[in-house]
Formats: sequence, C-alpha cells, structure tokens
Amino acid sequence: MKLQLIDIRVNRGGRLILSLDQLQLAGNQLTVILGHNGSGKSTLMNLLARQTLPDSGKIELEGQPIARLSQREFARQIAFLPQRLPEVAGLTVSELVRLGRFPWRGLLGRWQREDQTIIERAMQQTDVAHYADHLTDTLSGGERQRAWIAMLLAQESPLILLDEPTSALDLSHQYELMGLLHELNQKTGRGIIVILHDINLATRYADRILALKQGRLFFDGTPQALLSSHLLSELYEIDIQLIEQPTAQRKIAVVA
Repeated sequence: MKLQLIDIRVNRGGRLILSLDQLQLAGNQLTVILGHNGSGKSTLMNLLARQTLPDSGKIELEGQPIARLSQREFARQIAFLPQRLPEVAGLTVSELVRLGRFPWRGLLGRWQREDQTIIERAMQQTDVAHYADHLTDTLSGGERQRAWIAMLLAQESPLILLDEPTSALDLSHQYELMGLLHELNQKTGRGIIVILHDINLATRYADRILALKQGRLFFDGTPQALLSSHLLSELYEIDIQLIEQPTAQRKIAVVA
C-alpha cells in the first residue's frame, strides 16, 4: 500500500506550519517521524489520519484521494491511535479490542466467528489475552497501550498510525512498546508510522526516518544515515555527539 502527499501546505494564524512538495510512504515499513516541538510532526500525522485537511495539495492512497473514501472505507485501510487516548471507562480489554471490528461489521452487522478469532489473535499478539476480562482503565500505562494496539490489529488495516505512543511511558516500557511494534511489522507485514521524540529509540527500531524542521522535510532516509553528529546538531540546533557502543555494535546520540 502506498500513501502519497503532493504539494501539501498547511497554514495556521497566517504562518506556514507544514510545506511538503512530495512525500511517498510505503505501507510495509516501520517509519518514524522525528523533529523538535512545532516542527510539524503532529500536523503531518493528522493529515495522514484524516483528522485535518491541508490548505492546499492532495493526499492519495493507492492513487485515490483519501478525502473521497467513506469513514468505514478509510478505517479499513488506515488505523490511527492519537496521543491522547479516548476514555474507555467501563470497557474490558476484550470489549475495547472488539471495537476494532466496527469498520467491518458496523453497529448492526452480523457478528461472525471469524471476528472472535481475530480479536483473540490480536490480544495474543500484544500479550494482553490474560487481561481480556479486566477493565482497561485499571491497567498500567504500558499494558493499556498494548490493549489499544490490539484494537488496531483487530481493525485489520494494513497501515497503522501512532502519535507519540511512548510519551507517557517509562523508559523500559518505551523500549518494550517499540519492540512490539517492530515485531508486529516484521511478522504481519503491516506498515507502521509513529511519531517519537527519542533519537536512540527511533534509530534502534525504524526502517526509515523522516525528520521535520520548521515545517519542512529536513531528512528522509535510514537510521544509519541520520546517525551523524552534524545532521542531528543541525536538526535540533543543539550540540549532539555520538558515542560508540562496541559491544552492541551501534551508536547512541547524546547531548554534548
């Protein structure tokens, strides 16, 4: 699956906050969007998720403008998890994951055995099956994120968008979550596009990194290509150095 953005411009308060001449996103990679606050990351994500419209330009999914898709058609292709999770008071984990089948069954559609199979598989893939009867809002932050990702998997959309899913998690749960997303991408072939702030987390798990600066595309390439003190320092406008980790055969970025 392929998403394409062409001549995108977004203005807010008379200021250009996102300007992209052309950007193509593959539907089988784990893509991370990086950039400082106000760089346009969330604006780009909201465009992809059809939460907002550009002031000019077009966004196409497999050559078809996404604006022409019905809500259910769009949800069958793209699943979106915002940074601020919706309230789910009173819903068990299995009930939450069941909501992922809505684009396929609607409110009045006939429930099929296949749906329950998909729900159970999604909970197993995210290791929340043992919480199936627990209330979602009683889980820890990491467990709750996994439950929501199970709901996205049950939606069976080939592309998953996540806006800063690690922002409310401690360090260990951040790495666990990104490890899960990487594993799901590798095993299911679903494309994943995620906004992150942590450079090291991004370079560890991403196939491709997009870095925005002042609303424009500053970098588009592999994690290895971004691991340059010069590039990172220019991106964040602060002195960033790389430290070799011989035992791990990788580099990490630190603020000098």
